[in-house]
Amino acid sequence: MRENKLKSIWQNGGGTVNGWLHIPSTWSAEVMASQGWDSLTIDMQHGLMGLETAIQMLQAISTTDVTPMVRVNWNEPGQIMRVLDAGAYGVICPMVDTREQCEAFVGACRYHPDGYRSLGPTRAMVYAGDDYAVNANKTVLALAMIETKTAMDNLEAIASVPGLDGFYIGPGDLSLSLFGKGVMDSETPEFLAAIDQILDAARRNNLIVGMHVASTDYGLKMIQRGLQFVSILSDTAFLRGAAKAAVTAMKTGVGQASGQRSAY
Repeated sequence: MRENKLKSIWQNGGGTVNGWLHIPSTWSAEVMASQGWDSLTIDMQHGLMGLETAIQMLQAISTTDVTPMVRVNWNEPGQIMRVLDAGAYGVICPMVDTREQCEAFVGACRYHPDGYRSLGPTRAMVYAGDDYAVNANKTVLALAMIETKTAMDNLEAIASVPGLDGFYIGPGDLSLSLFGKGVMDSETPEFLAAIDQILDAARRNNLIVGMHVASTDYGLKMIQRGLQFVSILSDTAFLRGAAKAAVTAMKTGVGQASGQRSAY
């Protein structure tokens, strides 16, 4: 079975950089996949793609050695199994608040006897190899999102679910639930303490921890803090930021140049 690049890096003690796809386009997915990310996550929760487009984006990502991931829109077994059958090498599941919810999520990612995933790896076998079904349970990643106070209260119980590979922190929802305001890249002692609590539970249960960040500076701080998986912005954010910077620079320059013209 094709190697899961993320797992190999983590086993060697390294950190990984993940890209995030909101735009429903094979072309933008292929462009992002060519930029050196360790993995790319197709976001079916807040991104704009449906299942068929997501499958085509997985095919575009497969033109590179980038590890393909999907964030599903909810803890729904049918969708989880379909994106895995389509070739996703990892699933990020939002709003996992209890051990029971985490067991349902992980079970949908694993074949018998470790779970209840239905056997039918349609594209996954083409992408990963004929031995996919034999090796998928130990290769495919299952990451539960920690995004609420309820999840924090149940953290140890969630962390101890067999087959879970790690936590993925949703900083906006987590800070909203804990402190009443959703923010990214928070430096408040209270939020950093919550991250440390998640890291401690993960270490006790041999899990990795990932998180979404809005800047490379903050992302590097999180890697130094102990996270192994950091997602930076999204394709939409990169497009908006680069376009806005170019337009602003041009309009500022045009205004200055117009003011310097000679009058005749």
